[in-house]
Amino acid sequence: MKEGKSVRLPKKSLKTRMRQHWQLYLILAPAVIYLLIFNYAPLYGLIIAFKDYKPYLGYLDSPFVGFDNFIRFFNSNKFGQVLPNTVILSFYSLLASFPFPIILALCLNYIPSLRFKKLVQNITYAPYFISTVVLVSMLSIFFSQSGGLVNNIREAMGLERILYMGNPEAFRHMYVWSGVWQTVGWSSIIYFASLANVDESLHEAAIVDGATILQRIRYIDLPTIKPVIVTLFILNTGKLMSIGFEKAYLMQNSLNMEASEIISTYVYKIGLLSQQYSYSTAIDLFNALINLILIFSVNAISRKLSETSIW
Repeated sequence: MKEGKSVRLPKKSLKTRMRQHWQLYLILAPAVIYLLIFNYAPLYGLIIAFKDYKPYLGYLDSPFVGFDNFIRFFNSNKFGQVLPNTVILSFYSLLASFPFPIILALCLNYIPSLRFKKLVQNITYAPYFISTVVLVSMLSIFFSQSGGLVNNIREAMGLERILYMGNPEAFRHMYVWSGVWQTVGWSSIIYFASLANVDESLHEAAIVDGATILQRIRYIDLPTIKPVIVTLFILNTGKLMSIGFEKAYLMQNSLNMEASEIISTYVYKIGLLSQQYSYSTAIDLFNALINLILIFSVNAISRKLSETSIW
């Protein structure tokens, strides 16, 4: 064998690996079974998006209509409302919520007092465990036109009271920033854990060279956690259009419908309330395809620009 050349070992078959490491595959089995039953098996139901589904006829015997349900959605008046609302709210949420967990983690990383650091972490983590119903109820109370805290402050300052919950322009800001407040602490955990892996010798050398905290963050911390930031950004982009309907539906009323009607709330109303199963499935499938295109696109761009990607 010539010096400098590595020997490539023969690749073991899956059957051989499973026999040698059966304990690990046994531990993995429940998660795989769960995914197969609850995530992949229901995909069979997507065929109703291409049919005029009748429950008494079943999936296979319902009339096939091709892309009629998709065309119906594209030609409907709701398409011009729910798609822009979903895109605007999605991008607004992503741009507003993504940087703050990173900033919080970096700030906590430089707090010398361990007790104060834990206090801040507990305070910022707590809102994450508030249910959506309770959060929307809090918004309704604080921003109430008659006796809400915000309007009381406005009145004390000589300003008029505003019906925030019925204002389409205020809806997006309330939706996004209440979400930032609720999730910023919890989302910072993974960044805070990544910062723990930063080599302390780099900071010690930087301090000796007279580097400021901002310079240490820029040249040491951020490059170290960059792969985590890019990975989470790609994953968040992949679910950009999948805004949960619960919060938007609870905040929704006849006055702010202009901005609050998004794809998920429309699918809920059409599918469950109006029982138009094929039509609602087609809309949701269209939404899922957009997410799929987004995650592949962002992953390809990230791999080309930063050489960091999910696959």
